[in-house]
Amino acid sequence: MAHDVDTFKGNVLAQRSGRLPLFRLTASALTVLVGAALLTTYGGESRADGARPLATSPFPFPHDGTGMVPLWPGSPEPIESTQFTLPDGTLVTRFGLVGRNRHARERGEGWAEIGYGKNETVDAAGNPVDKGPGHYLDFVKNYFQNRTWGVEIIDNSRVAGVTVPTLKINNYFQEAQRAGGRSFFHRFDSPGVTGFGWMSPGKLVDSKLYGVDEANCPVVPRPPNGALLHPDTGLNDGCSATVNSFPGHDALSYDTNGVLVPSKNVPGATRFYDFAVTNGETGIFVPGKNVPSRPLKVGDAVEFTQAFFSTPEAMAAVGDNGAFHYYTTEVTYVVGTGLRPWYGIQPRLNSAPLPDETLQGGTGSVSYDYSDGSTFIFQQQQNNIGMQDMQRFVEGRRLLHSNMTTGDHNEPGNDRNPNVVGLQGPSFNQSSCFACHVNNGRSPAPATLNQKVDQMVVRVGAYDQQGQLLPDPNYGVTVQMNAYDAKGKLVDLGRSVRVAGFDTHSVSLADGTSVELRKPRLSFSGPVPQVVSLRAAQPIIGLGLLEAIPEADILARVRATPDEDGVKGQANFVFDPDTGAVRLGRFGWKAGKFSLRHQSASALLEDMSVTTSVFPSRECLSGPATCKTAPAEKGLTDADLQAVSRYLSLVAVPAQRSVESGFPKGVAPLPYLDVDPPKIARGEAVFKSAHCASCHTAQMKTGSGHEFQEVRDQTIKPYTDLLLHDMGPDLADNYAEGLASGSMWRTTPLWGIGYTERVMGTGGTVGYLHDGRARTLTEAVMWHGGEAERAKQRFAALAAADRQALLAFLQSL
Repeated sequence: MAHDVDTFKGNVLAQRSGRLPLFRLTASALTVLVGAALLTTYGGESRADGARPLATSPFPFPHDGTGMVPLWPGSPEPIESTQFTLPDGTLVTRFGLVGRNRHARERGEGWAEIGYGKNETVDAAGNPVDKGPGHYLDFVKNYFQNRTWGVEIIDNSRVAGVTVPTLKINNYFQEAQRAGGRSFFHRFDSPGVTGFGWMSPGKLVDSKLYGVDEANCPVVPRPPNGALLHPDTGLNDGCSATVNSFPGHDALSYDTNGVLVPSKNVPGATRFYDFAVTNGETGIFVPGKNVPSRPLKVGDAVEFTQAFFSTPEAMAAVGDNGAFHYYTTEVTYVVGTGLRPWYGIQPRLNSAPLPDETLQGGTGSVSYDYSDGSTFIFQQQQNNIGMQDMQRFVEGRRLLHSNMTTGDHNEPGNDRNPNVVGLQGPSFNQSSCFACHVNNGRSPAPATLNQKVDQMVVRVGAYDQQGQLLPDPNYGVTVQMNAYDAKGKLVDLGRSVRVAGFDTHSVSLADGTSVELRKPRLSFSGPVPQVVSLRAAQPIIGLGLLEAIPEADILARVRATPDEDGVKGQANFVFDPDTGAVRLGRFGWKAGKFSLRHQSASALLEDMSVTTSVFPSRECLSGPATCKTAPAEKGLTDADLQAVSRYLSLVAVPAQRSVESGFPKGVAPLPYLDVDPPKIARGEAVFKSAHCASCHTAQMKTGSGHEFQEVRDQTIKPYTDLLLHDMGPDLADNYAEGLASGSMWRTTPLWGIGYTERVMGTGGTVGYLHDGRARTLTEAVMWHGGEAERAKQRFAALAAADRQALLAFLQSL
């Protein structure tokens, strides 16, 4: 029989609506604590069946931050140098690539401009046609094994006295390769080039290596951090290449359909354009009908890509019998600057560096996607990822996609991961990280009656007479709903939490628009806990950037007294479960985790009942008292835990979609790139005037201490201050974590929010806010209260046009 949770809530709501009093832990208590908001699962013995209660212990009391230890003290050498400058001014840029199935401009529909071939993006009436995505952003089979490699570009354009800059290109593969395979400069001057095509292969140091039917480029050892492998020449071997000129090409003119084509094909053409991208300028008038080759210069944008051309024999030599030919990421290198995220301009989506104001995740932001692969947009690596860090990224990704009982990868065709077989405890909610973080985004929201919420977290507990929060005596700190039977079949343990219904009410906006607000009501198959908090999985983009923000910058935004709207902001502090040190909370709905290692270890135990050295026993699930003293249980190795946290550090943020793309004439724009820049700009102004940015801070700067250079010294736009704010009684869950009372929540980052529905795809129903209650962004805003009450009122008072502009701005993020 299911029990409705609301029957039990009344006295708890009154008791826990305020903030817990501040207490200090004793030194002896520090020896057993594991964190201010420890865990959210119970994976050992079930007590939902009426057996003896769990021996629970209280969570640590809040801490005021005295003696806080910074996460990244100083500026140590990064794990891998991704860019550095030699004493003479030579710029060295290193980055990693991974095999791809197809090219960046290939979508599910073939396309050509009016008069130059078949265009499948529209039907006979000109309506858009969707034949599905391309295969550029998805991952090849066994992507984590022998399918990443490194590129080094040595650029002397800023060296004093250099008049003809040269780019020297070295490769660092894991197996021998055929010579060549590189492509430079998108071929923008031909209407016959659509999905892919380039102007130059570069100049191979040893041209005799071209066309040889063998893997004649041997493996080259990785170069040292901050130095060249061959300081004398910069070139590793005959397989290295150089580029020192922008290729000659046809000048372009508009034909009668408005298509930019070679001027020689346009009778009577009088205006000719060179669309080479230089210093941000395009479409420059030039004399004549041909543009001759010229030396490279600072500011030139060079599109670069490289095929993976190995052989069966070379792959077999590294123990791999899989495919030996792949495409890869298409990047834009700006001479004298380095890699920059790109977007497509006219003609034919020619690559150009995105404006700085669009780079929400700094220079590591994900470029615009022209393959219609937006479901995968949250799964991409930093644009500036290092050569070896690319391999770290894919190894971590594999772990997030692995079933922690069977070791199976959730994407077909990938080898089983033997390191994680049998790591799950006897009860859990899901068996892989990806099962809750759908496509690295949110978990499916409560949407239908009787829906089981096992892709979310149901955090439970009870307050004792002293006001201390304890894990629930029946469940532990969350309700674990699932198990595998003896035949390996997933079964319900009989203690499920389901959607019992929805409480609804309507509010009106100033223009008369009615907005229905609803929140889920839960039912329990077992006993109903005293305190319940339903929590959705959050997107896992940009976490390394948030981890890299200096503590001082976050704390500087804490207000001693509220501003005119009542906005204050408060930091949360947690204890390091490894050392007991006081740390600044950054992650989780209430900033209860201080690092990605802390967050990862907690989630592994909370959601999947997998132990680590951080939480070595499932005794941790019933409280901190015996967490570290109970016998350790087999769990994820430290190396794999590190791989998970490092992967999370390197997942990138998509660039803001606030500039128009140069879709070819007659080709239907991809819907998520069909944007209205003036409307978005107007919406951003409304966002600021409504004081949304009082909490959703638009711009922050990362520090110089993170272990990954990719996330150091980046200007980012996360739209969060990482602080706690009292959001009022309507959003309160009455579950305190550290200094976060039941009505306090960490400001949720907004970057990427416009991709939410596309990332979810067919994986479930989208919902916003901590329990997924808001079906739209308008609903999410209208649930705001407390410190955000005045901002909500301003939103409600907006004219319809301003409200739609604000929503367009949010959708662009």
